[in-house]
Amino acid sequence: MENTKKKTFWQMVKYLLVSIGVTLIQLLLVNVLYVVMKGITTPLPAILGDIFSEQVMGQGHSNWGYLLPFLLSNLIANAVGYFVNKSKTFKSDAPTWHFVVYLVILLVLILFSTWIQGVIVNALNNLQVQFLAKLAPTIAAMAVGGFQLICLFPLQKFVLLREKK
Repeated sequence: MENTKKKTFWQMVKYLLVSIGVTLIQLLLVNVLYVVMKGITTPLPAILGDIFSEQVMGQGHSNWGYLLPFLLSNLIANAVGYFVNKSKTFKSDAPTWHFVVYLVILLVLILFSTWIQGVIVNALNNLQVQFLAKLAPTIAAMAVGGFQLICLFPLQKFVLLREKK
């Protein structure tokens, strides 16, 4: 294996290991926050309310108490992953403004991911299978985590967290 390809391979392995930790943080947070915030029924602002409508998210889920657990768990877990990958996986000395760019891109990705998670949770709840309904937030977060992995590895490796020279 060529040296660059070998290095990229090992970075991907490290990235996957970090992603497992990120996933565990996210799964723990999404379930805790979901239980804690479920009672918050404040409606979403107009544009978010249209995107995260009850038709998409399910009855009673077009509110901050439903949206915030997915958004916050994802944001916190991925911010932790960014800094671990910066120091351990890519050994980067990227400037702080790269993290700001990462957060902006991450927020867009998270909003999309949160919407998809809502679609998945709603679909699983509509199956009316008790154990699937209880695991719906976990299943949704895991599915979206795989999608984010595919998006975020190249972004971090090739754009934001280039190795120190």
